[in-house]
Amino acid sequence: MSMIDFRSDTVTKPTKEMYEAMVSSPLGDHVNNEDPTVNKLQERCAQLFGKEAALFVPTGTMANLISIMVHCESRFQEVIIGSKSHIVYYEVGNAGHLAGVQLRSVENKDDGTFDLDEVSSLIRDKNDVHYPSTRLICVENTHNKCGGKVLPLEFLKQVRKLADENDIKVHMDGARLLNAAVYLKVSPAEIVQYVDSVTLCFSKGLCAPAGSVVAGSKEFIDRSKWMCKALGGTMRQVGVLAGPALVSLDTIYPRLHEDHEKALQIAKAIKNCGNDMITTSDVHTNIVIINISNIITAEQFCHRLLQVPEKELEKLGESIRPEMWPFTKQSVRLVVHQGISQTDLDKTIIKFQYVIQELVNK
Repeated sequence: MSMIDFRSDTVTKPTKEMYEAMVSSPLGDHVNNEDPTVNKLQERCAQLFGKEAALFVPTGTMANLISIMVHCESRFQEVIIGSKSHIVYYEVGNAGHLAGVQLRSVENKDDGTFDLDEVSSLIRDKNDVHYPSTRLICVENTHNKCGGKVLPLEFLKQVRKLADENDIKVHMDGARLLNAAVYLKVSPAEIVQYVDSVTLCFSKGLCAPAGSVVAGSKEFIDRSKWMCKALGGTMRQVGVLAGPALVSLDTIYPRLHEDHEKALQIAKAIKNCGNDMITTSDVHTNIVIINISNIITAEQFCHRLLQVPEKELEKLGESIRPEMWPFTKQSVRLVVHQGISQTDLDKTIIKFQYVIQELVNK
């Protein structure tokens, strides 16, 4: 009766190599720039992103907040950001509460982009004292609320052009940036050439237990260290976390395509059920959004997947319990990660087919 956990790619456990790195990585005081493992990770990430420097921090939420605080140096400033972004939805309004920065949202399209003409119309007149000063545009890649969509390079190029024309900066919440790079078959540096700063989360899909990185110019990272200290994010012998993060870049990053392929298998299997009550959105990476008609709510659908009635057990010959979370009232988010085996996937597809057929026949 064990569950197959599709709730998030944050539920992964460290690999054997990561546990070994926790024990064997050389350590030092990171606050004094003396932890060799952290320094190695920061240098590796700066090179990966084509940026001058990088900083290891506890979480992606902190990495995004640090970036906003550095780019928006004082109060009475404003960030233009997608309405469905992680920063808007899931980061507790910290930009307003802790940085004194206003977030002004523009509607995200289904592919994670937004209308740049609308963005242009929202940029404030710097000489009008009635307005906060527009200092930053934020993008998210891959885009979580849009189902793991990857932003087109041409869109990012146009965002950069608009920002330069108005003397403002661009920040990318790149929590799952490596998934985007795999999807586009390009280096991460090719993607983030269009932004001034970028974050990456090692505990989303990369299997590391904790930690994120923020990267940008040397001046940006020097200032980020001050912000990190102010937020309580500076750590000491943190090579015990940086070591697993390095392992993730060497061993998990090259395998992210496997998660994407499994996500596509699930989407195709649902489509092959041949009904319009349960469908999926286009799949780019490791996230599948399952859209459910009003015959049942997303919460009820998730609950049903966890149940194994006697009739089902007789039919399938085993207990299959895939676990996922409702995303909206009528949609479910399923996230594939390295902890999902092909056997897990095959069983989940069997369960989906059984439950969908059950719903159709009601």
